[in-house]
Amino acid sequence: MKQLDKRKNSNEIDHYAKLYHDFRWQVPDHFNIAEACCHRWAGQQGLIAILSEDSEGNQRSLSYTELYQQASQLSNLLRQEGVQRGDVVACILPQRPETAITIMACLQIGAIVMPLSFLFGPDALEFRLKHSQAIGIVLDSSGIKAFEEIRMQCPDLKTVISIDCPGNQDLPPNIDWHTHLPAMPKRCDIVRTRASDPAILIYTSGTTGAPKGALIPHSAIIGNLTGFVASQNWFPQENDVFWSPADWAWTGGLMDALLPTLYFGKPIVGYQGRFSADTAYYLLEKYQVTNTFLFPTALKMMMKADAAPREKYKLALRAIMSAGEAVGDAVFNWCEQALEVTPNEMFGQTEMNYIVGNSHQLWPARPGSMGRPYPGHRVAVIDDEGKETATGVTGEVAMHRYDLYGHPDPVFFLGYWKNDEATRNKFTGDWCRTGDLALRDADGYLWYQGRADDMFKAAGYRIGPSEIENCLVKHAAVANVAVVPKPDKERGNIVKAYVVLSKGYDASDALISELQNHVRGKLAPYEYPKEIEFIDALPMTTTGKIQRRILRLREEERARQTN
Repeated sequence: MKQLDKRKNSNEIDHYAKLYHDFRWQVPDHFNIAEACCHRWAGQQGLIAILSEDSEGNQRSLSYTELYQQASQLSNLLRQEGVQRGDVVACILPQRPETAITIMACLQIGAIVMPLSFLFGPDALEFRLKHSQAIGIVLDSSGIKAFEEIRMQCPDLKTVISIDCPGNQDLPPNIDWHTHLPAMPKRCDIVRTRASDPAILIYTSGTTGAPKGALIPHSAIIGNLTGFVASQNWFPQENDVFWSPADWAWTGGLMDALLPTLYFGKPIVGYQGRFSADTAYYLLEKYQVTNTFLFPTALKMMMKADAAPREKYKLALRAIMSAGEAVGDAVFNWCEQALEVTPNEMFGQTEMNYIVGNSHQLWPARPGSMGRPYPGHRVAVIDDEGKETATGVTGEVAMHRYDLYGHPDPVFFLGYWKNDEATRNKFTGDWCRTGDLALRDADGYLWYQGRADDMFKAAGYRIGPSEIENCLVKHAAVANVAVVPKPDKERGNIVKAYVVLSKGYDASDALISELQNHVRGKLAPYEYPKEIEFIDALPMTTTGKIQRRILRLREEERARQTN
């Protein structure tokens, strides 16, 4: 590795073909995430699992031994309350030790854990609790308000375990975590689960229809590991510490940060508070974070906040994985020059995660590219009929049920909860469609072209937002941007950009012209935004993805009102 590190920026380093073709999956028949991420480390006294801090500076740490003991106590409490193997238990908690404890407690007794974001409103929460038929829930004060509004509409919910929550006389009695857990035994026999048994239920918000519950097996963490190890520059290494602002209730935070870090017995930093560039630098320095997963939006904020962070902060950062949006060469180059770390872009989704990406120390990372299929995953770009497209032709990213050697890929989800039709529609033969568009170059790199529903035509040209957004964010005035189609009678659509301004810049007609000329001089003439609207903040998902659909619908509604 040291020899490779010295040549990490050289295009001569390309070990991809050998790594990919030599890899074979080794998935045991019986496997449980809690055993792999908790039990096997519990005997090592003093080994830290979680370093926790909140926005007020309160700090805690949790060792792997304590994680095992408290997870066992919670398992015994859940069993006492009637939770059985295969039951769904919800978890509405931020990045705090109790989140990991709850996940391990559920998995080791064979229950299915359903992590839910504390940002969910009552409607989103009610749908998921009712649709999943969850019989238990663990939550703290961050999610109690929304839960109180819908508690009586969830008849299947029998057990409510609360952490630091005030009592409410209108609700059935809650079980207080701090009162009841200490009375439970600190040992719990782990259920012998098969690798293919269900473990985690995560609801994904599609572009149409109600959210779908993706049921994830225990084996999925094994399927994630090739991508995690590679994108984190061969994690773990001595003294590695992980941190990501990604919510542990979502795939990005759970499967790309929390669980793989625990799998390798390393510490992860959990922070309860809003993300900001200053907070990111503070955490990176204080905890000497070596590895991170940062959304492109977060990297853009950090780039705009401090052009030369290593002159101000003592950083130990050695690896950055980024996903959710294309990083683009502006942010890519800043990471290399200012953070002195080449970012490894990654692509995946809840149903099959961590399937494409980069690992710049072992194969070249090309700015803006999604990367190549990680070892063990057979990924292609296909057309509407399920046939692989030619080099340079845009199609839909899809992954095969079986790897290069005909073995089942362990990363796959089991199906959508109580939605067999949606599960069938996800596949074309053995290809599982992602809904994301890309093209493949001659060297096997995939280049993201946007979501299928983000692509649009303007004046006959097929346009994807990512290239235009990447161009605009290179301008100092642009903190963030989203490009969508605006309906136009003559052209069908025109290109419109919603721009969040950087500090120190004010909206003006002159700035609009400047930004338009900035794009016009770098991209095709039909790609420059004919209209720019300044906005305080872009609509974002809790996982940091820009919700262009909301902006697109806004433009469609405006067009209807003017016609």
